[in-house]
Amino acid sequence: MSVGDGNHFAATAHHWSGREARLLRRALRLSVRAFAGYLGVAPRTVAKWESGGTATVPRPDTQAILDTALARADPDAQRRFDLLLHAGGEDATTEQPQSALYDYEAWADDLDRTLACLGRQEFPQARMLLDRWLNRFEPRSNDTRGMYLYGRSLRLFGEIQQDQGAIQGPLSAQQTYRKALNVFSELGTTRRVAQLELQLVVLDEMSGRLESAARRYELLTNDDRLSEHDRARARLWVGTALSKRGLNESATRHIVPAIHNFEAMEEPADWSIAHQKLALAHRGAGKLGDASRAIEVALEHRVGDTPMQKVRLETAHAHILLSDRATAESGIALLERCAQISSDYGMMHQLQSIDGIRRNYERQA
Repeated sequence: MSVGDGNHFAATAHHWSGREARLLRRALRLSVRAFAGYLGVAPRTVAKWESGGTATVPRPDTQAILDTALARADPDAQRRFDLLLHAGGEDATTEQPQSALYDYEAWADDLDRTLACLGRQEFPQARMLLDRWLNRFEPRSNDTRGMYLYGRSLRLFGEIQQDQGAIQGPLSAQQTYRKALNVFSELGTTRRVAQLELQLVVLDEMSGRLESAARRYELLTNDDRLSEHDRARARLWVGTALSKRGLNESATRHIVPAIHNFEAMEEPADWSIAHQKLALAHRGAGKLGDASRAIEVALEHRVGDTPMQKVRLETAHAHILLSDRATAESGIALLERCAQISSDYGMMHQLQSIDGIRRNYERQA
């Protein structure tokens, strides 16, 4: 480094690695995304430099860009860069030394990508994105930002396990959700805690503990920690659990208000799903005409067409078709198609449900 005269501080990095790039970003007080835009490179490129540290050396043309960025920085930023470089890269006002391994902007970006992968049921890619952080991060209660991202990562990992049918056991959604719940409890994030409590009830319902699930759902319908939307979902799921127990008239009394709630909140996806649940409750009560009308509404107003949404909706439709001998053949064909999609995407819980519907139909035929 060289120091000019007057107020101008001329700074030059003789060697650029991921470490120096990170220190320049910090000296400029920019996020990963903003720094990438400043340099004209992709945010993922910056994250790669920083995660690699001194072992990562940018290409010569990129090093020239970094030289230019440093030369054009204002004098205060150049001084900060020099101080960080000669102080080992850390100061008391920024991240703790252990946090140098993590870039929280890049982590948050990966969580957004994970959500997109989950929506498409791209489970291997979603797992890869989460493992990148869960396997590296060391939880520390005084690192609030890191702990929050860690809790979000655990919850998303639990959703992958849930969708793939790993509901209970030592390596299951249940255990992962409980870990996430502990993290958010420690952080005092009450809404996240309540949402995870709701997810754990969903796992109870999926495991067949329907009576206790219905009771716990009903408690959550009045829980102020949850948003109005989550309380409406809990109300819908009370009806789902009751319908699975064969209490279809009682189920309808919970599902219909949930439909009105989703309509008032302008939540078309949940409104469509609620009609699907209503159709199954009517089917269970032997009201096939009402069931057919409700499933037609759900099909007509479906939002998106991800593999999971497609399988859930069309499995319900097949279940209703199988209840009438005149339409049973179409129901079997639709069920086979849903089974194939479930198998292709590794949605094991859905595949188990389809097998149960098929076996029940064969027993009654």
